[in-house]
Amino acid sequence: HGTQIHLGPTEYRLLEFFMSHAGRAYSRGQLLDHVWSANTYLEERTVDVHIRRLRKALEPVHISHYLQTVRGHGYRFLAEPRSAPK
Repeated sequence: HGTQIHLGPTEYRLLEFFMSHAGRAYSRGQLLDHVWSANTYLEERTVDVHIRRLRKALEPVHISHYLQTVRGHGYRFLAEPRSAPK
């Protein structure tokens, strides 16, 4: 809605990936494969850190609830959220 948000390069790549694959849930391992370099070894919990940063960046524009945790699997981004948090 015309509001700028500031993202780090990894958070930007995550958001870009999620927006181009909206609705589908991805495991941490899958996100590492798609968003980070194949030549880089990172712990899967690294994804959680960047998801937290991305959510924090999206909060001021009230769209952090589009990025959802899928319990036991990973994360997904919904183009239309099912329900806004209260």
